[in-house]
Amino acid sequence: MSAMRKSWIARLAATIIIASVAIFGIHEYRIRTITDPDYALTQSSGEVVIDIAQGATGSDIARILFKADIVKSSAAFFRVAVVDVRSAQISPGSHRLSKHIPATVALDQLLDPARITSLIKVKEGAWVSEIVAQLVKAGFIENDVRKALGKVSIPAGFVGPEGVFFPAQYSFAKGTRAEIALQAMVSAFSEAAHTSGIDSASQDFTPMRLLIIASLVQAEGGLQDFAKISRVIRNRLKIGMPLQFDSTVHFLTRSRGKVFLSIEATKILSPYNTYLHLGLPPGPIGSPGLAAMRAALNPEAGDWIYFITVKPGDTRFTSSSSQFLVWKGEYERNLRAGAFA
Repeated sequence: MSAMRKSWIARLAATIIIASVAIFGIHEYRIRTITDPDYALTQSSGEVVIDIAQGATGSDIARILFKADIVKSSAAFFRVAVVDVRSAQISPGSHRLSKHIPATVALDQLLDPARITSLIKVKEGAWVSEIVAQLVKAGFIENDVRKALGKVSIPAGFVGPEGVFFPAQYSFAKGTRAEIALQAMVSAFSEAAHTSGIDSASQDFTPMRLLIIASLVQAEGGLQDFAKISRVIRNRLKIGMPLQFDSTVHFLTRSRGKVFLSIEATKILSPYNTYLHLGLPPGPIGSPGLAAMRAALNPEAGDWIYFITVKPGDTRFTSSSSQFLVWKGEYERNLRAGAFA
């Protein structure tokens, strides 16, 4: 091998090492050897909760693990993390880890969502009230969260707070302000809105109206039916037919998970009651996921006006009112038989 080629390979290797260190946020790097103390897999004993701060470097995390008696040496974790690209995915927040474990196991546990005790799970279709409850459960002060709702910066074309906190799993470092946490959710929403395309007006709908449609799509059916439900919404709006969606009334009454809707509930006086009012409700009825956003902008072709979930996993679409009534009878029989229990 020529001297020039050897020199080029050496420079390339050095570049890769430096890039790996930069990704993991290491400020001080020195080559370690396999003699760095490390626990054996059989030495695990007990568990402990540690806090990873926002912006913590790899060396910071290594020291935290060593101090908590999780790894036998900070160098052992450093050596594993600096060559494993997954280490860049370690979330800030509180993590529950076993004590006296190998560095490789420590990294695996740090990346396990089930071990993040401060994990906030915002489900698709979640209401703002449910998101506030999740934040409070994670340790935020409720009054701070409610004040922060009015302080977050919302992307142009949209109005909050309902619908603009993207459904995902979040973990925040101890002491994070409520406004910072909520803004992170809005930023995730902004990215999803751009990815799906609903942040740009379509031929018929503004970004805000597309978000409202996406929230209805999310609430009314399963993933496999999103694009069809989106078409039903458009078809009903086009002919001036009330949407008559149970989900909008459930949003009003905060009755999550109920299938049956009483006649009295359909008479509630509110612009969100799509049994009484034509057109879309005045705002979203929850936070839609990316798939629902895409379906809002890209409905499936069809002439459907009606749809009904006859039994779990069996949603049917038709343009015939008589066919719909037949299916409704089937749905009612299944409801009485406990199919939706």
